[in-house]
Amino acid sequence: MSDFFENRSSRQYFWKGEGTMSIDDQTIAAIREAVRLSPGSIPLRQHLAELLMLKSAYIEAEKEYRQALMIDPDNKQIKIGLAEAFYSQEKNSAALVLVEELTGGEDPHPAALMLLSRIYLRSGDEVQAARAYKQAVTAEPALFDSELEVQLQNFLDGEHDDDDDDDDDDFRLKLPLEELPSGLDSDVERPDISFDDVGGMDSVKEEIRMKIIHPLEHPEIFQAYGKKIGGGILMYGPPGCGKTYLARATAGEVNANFLSVGLHDVLNMYIGQSESNLHELFEMARENQPCVLFFDEVDALGASRSDMRHSSSRQLINQFLAEMDGVNASNEGVLILAATNAPWHLDSAFRRPGRFDRIIFVPPPDRHARRAILEILLQDKPVEKIEYDKIARKTEGFSGADLKAIVDLAVEAKLSEAMRAGHPGAITTGDLLTSLKRLTPTTKEWFATARNYALYANQSGIYDEILAFLKLTR
Repeated sequence: MSDFFENRSSRQYFWKGEGTMSIDDQTIAAIREAVRLSPGSIPLRQHLAELLMLKSAYIEAEKEYRQALMIDPDNKQIKIGLAEAFYSQEKNSAALVLVEELTGGEDPHPAALMLLSRIYLRSGDEVQAARAYKQAVTAEPALFDSELEVQLQNFLDGEHDDDDDDDDDDFRLKLPLEELPSGLDSDVERPDISFDDVGGMDSVKEEIRMKIIHPLEHPEIFQAYGKKIGGGILMYGPPGCGKTYLARATAGEVNANFLSVGLHDVLNMYIGQSESNLHELFEMARENQPCVLFFDEVDALGASRSDMRHSSSRQLINQFLAEMDGVNASNEGVLILAATNAPWHLDSAFRRPGRFDRIIFVPPPDRHARRAILEILLQDKPVEKIEYDKIARKTEGFSGADLKAIVDLAVEAKLSEAMRAGHPGAITTGDLLTSLKRLTPTTKEWFATARNYALYANQSGIYDEILAFLKLTR
């Protein structure tokens, strides 16, 4: 007869020996009734969820874990259980949200590290899987898993271990400083658009006015309160919702210069060159103030240092922070904007006062904004009695980029007709509705991930705007 035991580290149950445990439905029913009578009992609800996991009733187990987490949001064991339920349903992104929170501090939870190892292995990252596994077993030897050891054997023997920072930069070329090639091809521009060209987004515009525009237009008032002109705003939200366009319009609104920075402008294969490029970009902005310095996909440049595998990457983050702080030069008149689709991957040091201390959620456009965007997209095209409100009502959740796709499809169809007829025809409401049927909102996938961060990794309330947008409560 096999023995049943509980691993106290992970609160997960295992069988010794062959076979699987038979869970009595009457036992589950009895515990359900106990939970009904004592709905606030965490141990009862957790026990029910664990039994459901053993029965492979993962969806039901997830529901119980969620209910328990609503009662006790900081319970690590419940979070691990919920992550296991997500993992068992192959909801890898949702599971990763929880285990990243539990493994990101100075004292990572061993059971969470073990699950993190399995998530990495499922995604094909054996090196990271081996690293997480070794860390878990070192902290809690009882978590040893012979099957996982076999799967990670080639990555546990040291052949692929790249923990030693001395070897971190072997993949990058080393040249004397004077021989480093310059990687900059960015130009300062003067945008010819303003907020009038941005459809909707009124609350976002007002936040930017308060942080950037009003200090430039009324410097004496802000100086009276000891507020400097400058600082940073981080815009986050699903892709295609106008973050980059809004940054350019901000510069146009105050007649400032605009310097847009992408990954290719900073990252370089030569050691030290990425940091040098970043410094040079800040210097360009300082020399052309007032200047909006805009970083697109900033999470790729400023990813959490605790997740960095290479010391060179951490050095780039430190350089970025030093430039934002104006350690060696003043940033007065330099207005720093950044956009990201994944704020949860950005190092928390960027959110300290004087850096990106204003964080703005840029949601998909509401109905009013969708109408305004459609009017802008169609303003120079031949149209016939477009029912903008009707289309706006039918495009809930569509990003600005999605709306552009609708218009583009309609234009392509009209071009095809025009080539056959020999003359251009006007775009109608029917044409746009036909195009709409071929598309779905691209924001759904982003919100699936963001929802989990907002519910389970939101201690500081940074993602409360996501909860409000989704009409959820923690």
